[in-house]
Amino acid sequence: MANVAVIGAQWGDEGKGKIVDWLSSRADVVVRFQGGHNAGHTLVIDGTEYRLSLLPSGVVRSGKLSVIGNGVVVDPWALLREIEGIAAKGVTVTPETLLVAENASLILPVHSALDRIREEARGSRKIGTTGRGIGPAYEDKVGRRSIRLCDLADPDSLGDKIADLLFHHNALLRGMGAPEASAADLMAALLDVAPKILPYAGVAWLRLHEWRRAGKRILFEGAQGAMLDIDHGTYPFVTSSNTVASQAATGSGIGPDAVGRVLGISKAYCTRVGGGPFPSEQDNDLGRLIGERGREFGTVTGRPRRCGWFDAVLVRQAIKINGINGIALTKLDVLDGFEEIKVCTGYRYRGEEISYLPSSPSAQAAVEPIYESFEGWRQSTRGARSWGRLPATAIKYIRRIEELICAPVTLLSTSPERDDTILMQDPFAD
Repeated sequence: MANVAVIGAQWGDEGKGKIVDWLSSRADVVVRFQGGHNAGHTLVIDGTEYRLSLLPSGVVRSGKLSVIGNGVVVDPWALLREIEGIAAKGVTVTPETLLVAENASLILPVHSALDRIREEARGSRKIGTTGRGIGPAYEDKVGRRSIRLCDLADPDSLGDKIADLLFHHNALLRGMGAPEASAADLMAALLDVAPKILPYAGVAWLRLHEWRRAGKRILFEGAQGAMLDIDHGTYPFVTSSNTVASQAATGSGIGPDAVGRVLGISKAYCTRVGGGPFPSEQDNDLGRLIGERGREFGTVTGRPRRCGWFDAVLVRQAIKINGINGIALTKLDVLDGFEEIKVCTGYRYRGEEISYLPSSPSAQAAVEPIYESFEGWRQSTRGARSWGRLPATAIKYIRRIEELICAPVTLLSTSPERDDTILMQDPFAD
């Protein structure tokens, strides 16, 4: 059985949480390998809604092992709140079911403070960050001043690490006229949270190697989407980590050969949160209608998402960058009842037709979408669990998407409920 990496093929919010939860019935271990608590996954199981940010989506299934890998930046206070939150809904998380990589970098209060101050200072040039400190935490990791989970077990050296960290951050805060962070307050906060979070810490890369040797099936869960990747996304309107499939290996400490299959997740239309280019955006009544029907509000921030038609150029680009073997198409039911549906099949830039999104921000902002129109369907697809329940025009739409993105649709989601899923090809099958 192949291990599987699940990757967003758009700008995030594609419905990865439900798909990972659904696939986790076939997996033994579910691993988050990048991002932080800026990500949001909503699961609906037997009418109960679970909103997860740091916890892998498989955590709601009993008997599954969940891992937060070294590629994730972890806010320990947010993680503990999340564990308490799902405990109130009957899901118990223990150190036997959740492992957090000891070498994961921590998000600290100074990171979120700096994140919000810098975003506000950008004014009209805001990137759209969630303000939760993700970017500054990754900056510290690259700058080799990060405080990691394992450092909490060594309080004797923690003071020096805090001093190094705040030497950098307080200079920035002073420069922006903001109050400086207190080393004593940070030390006290970390010493307080340490005994609560350290029981979950462990050598994740070694445990994953052992589980793989034992034949356990591993599901790698990405956050955000390929078009938010720090290298391959719509820079600078991106997240601060690599969101592509190759990061599954780096962000969990396992060899790249461990990722046997890559499943991309894509909505039957397109959305994004915050600023940045969006060629197929419908900033009009149609876009607002899609948003209302799809309940397109951020799980973490509550911000309304920008909505538009399916962009086959972007998804095809994500498929190539990630080595995606198949697509899980979600929220098909949101398009029920539309008389006409459009798909972006190419871009026009400076009078020429191009088949990819260029890297230059000015070029990205200037491309014009080229659309192909489809007849809609009036029948409801919501809750369909078999191919035979789909209207012929919906099937025609899906088949044309497969042609345009050069990859098969292997899973189809027709509602937020776990079991409202049509499987055409099992991603775990060899």
